Amino acid sequence: MSPTIFRESGFRFYFFSREEPRMHVHVHSQEGEAKFWVEPGIELAQNYGLNERQIRAALTLVEAHVDDIRSAWQQHFGT
Repeated sequence: MSPTIFRESGFRFYFFSREEPRMHVHVHSQEGEAKFWVEPGIELAQNYGLNERQIRAALTLVEAHVDDIRSAWQQHFGT
């Protein structure tokens, strides 16, 4: 299961239910996918095909929606 948290600017932001316990978010677009750690701080964990401009745009959106991401994570995992 991979609940979608939100979609914006051609990106889908989501996480996998059974991947790992550290809070993170996946970002998918037609060009590729990236994973960002949310805790202890927001940082790029992996990138598969997004260019530098797309990574910056995705990072900006993660930062802008970090409260939504944390809330969705806590609701889903019950933490």
